[in-house]
Amino acid sequence: MTKLNSLLAVLALAGCYSMPHAQVMTQGGALVGANGMTLYTFDKDMADSGKSVCNGACATNWPPLTATAAPGGEGYSLVTRDDGTKQVAYKGKPLYYWSKDMKPGDKTGDGVNNLWRTATP
Repeated sequence: MTKLNSLLAVLALAGCYSMPHAQVMTQGGALVGANGMTLYTFDKDMADSGKSVCNGACATNWPPLTATAAPGGEGYSLVTRDDGTKQVAYKGKPLYYWSKDMKPGDKTGDGVNNLWRTATP
């Protein structure tokens, strides 16, 4: 595997690789990414503000779901992050993964610091 392919594989596993069209599904009452991992919203993000306030170290723990185009379906859009990348939002709230979820179906980020919520349809 080339160095570039290795890097892409690592980023894809981390959940922050920017897909052309993000895939978001509903499983067990929660929104999940294409990898089946739970997606979350952050209470400090203002709906419809067009941006994320979780950057830097915050985004290391809460990797954003990034894409160059929003998923199909009602309620999805993109917001622009501080670094210029596009992040998927649902009903105006940016979507994130939680770095401590280990497998699809985990929802260990729900309620963290009373600021993080499992994203629901």
